[in-house]
Amino acid sequence: MPAHHHDHSADKHAVHLALVQRLRAQAAEVRRLAAGLDESALATRTVPGKWSMKELICHLRRMESIFGERFNRMLTEETTIVPYDNPDGDDVFLALINRSTAEVLSEYLAEREALCTKLDGLTPGEWHRKATHPQFQHFDIHFQVEYMAHHEAHHIYQLFQRRVPFGKLPH
Repeated sequence: MPAHHHDHSADKHAVHLALVQRLRAQAAEVRRLAAGLDESALATRTVPGKWSMKELICHLRRMESIFGERFNRMLTEETTIVPYDNPDGDDVFLALINRSTAEVLSEYLAEREALCTKLDGLTPGEWHRKATHPQFQHFDIHFQVEYMAHHEAHHIYQLFQRRVPFGKLPH
């Protein structure tokens, strides 16, 4: 293709697909950081008053469902997003805490792969399906995926911090 006739829509869609790969890589990083630790270590609050690795993983698992439901609604209807404002006091999150981290992690990884497969199949137009969000003026699927990646990256940094006291990181 001549240089003066550049397909910008293909470039933009490449950004979408790169975000999906980022979500896959981040899920693999969550799995890596949790590897080799038993339930007692995972549930230990190594930073006083802050979530343990287990609680962080349960939060990521919960967010996977919340974001997944949002994507489904955004793809099928005009929708207004209700912000998730109280992660600590959420009954579904609290129920996850009572389960084994291995189970919760395994569900998170399966849900993430299902979501990534779905996102891989979206058209460029679908990536820009809009919703109304009280805190964000321009809210569409692309924005929500990018938000999801940044939100999760913040928690992966916390997982890393929590993991360090338990010794050498897994390869």
